[in-house]
Amino acid sequence: MQSAFMRNNFAVQSESGLHVAIIMDGNGRWATQRGLPRAAGHRAGVAAVRRTVEHAPDFGVRRLTVYAFSADNWRRPSAEVQSIFWLIRAYLRIECERLRSAGVRLEAIGRRDRIPKGLLSEIERVESITAANRKLELRVAVDYSSRDAIARACAGLPESASPKHVRAALDASLSAGHGDVDLLIRTGGEKRLSDFLLWESAYAEFHFTPCMWPDFQPADLDAAINAFRARERRFGSVPAIASVPALQIGGTRWLR
Repeated sequence: MQSAFMRNNFAVQSESGLHVAIIMDGNGRWATQRGLPRAAGHRAGVAAVRRTVEHAPDFGVRRLTVYAFSADNWRRPSAEVQSIFWLIRAYLRIECERLRSAGVRLEAIGRRDRIPKGLLSEIERVESITAANRKLELRVAVDYSSRDAIARACAGLPESASPKHVRAALDASLSAGHGDVDLLIRTGGEKRLSDFLLWESAYAEFHFTPCMWPDFQPADLDAAINAFRARERRFGSVPAIASVPALQIGGTRWLR
């Protein structure tokens, strides 16, 4: 049975919707297992993005942040990197009207000075066209590093800044308008954050699945969110006193 703390906690979340973040891992391995080039796995991964974006609002998701290309991914073979950029650009070009009509607002996070100009132009075009949408906020992390984002947010602060001011600056730069991550999903079987949304995921619930990203279906998202809703999020606190059973030791009653 859910405690009053849990009911109140999820009642607050339901007003604004969930922020779900996804590390879309396993594209290359999915392709390799099938004797296909790694690029085929990335193409299949794009289809999984489309399915997830389409169904996320049905499960109470208001913000969806997906990890498309990390700053460390530049270490991959040049041909694979260019293939990923081409697929991101193709996705945006093909899906732009669908995103607009479905009420999805796109925003790219990460560095913009190193990605190809054609991709940057497409990102800015879709951001502009979907800017007024409010049904779902889709944030795509491209050339993204959470450590770099935190460092940039702190770069302009004076050396005398107090921890309170530093935290306020980080909240304003990294979380403002988007909210902290409620649920972070990683596909592909690995169990690490890989420099993704470190600040925003301070109290996120994690869901790791062996499912490779190209195989990820709406039912998998639904299962992850249902598991999330069954958890009790305390944020360093304790459940409501009324829901905590007492333990009798001698003549003294202690809260468990």
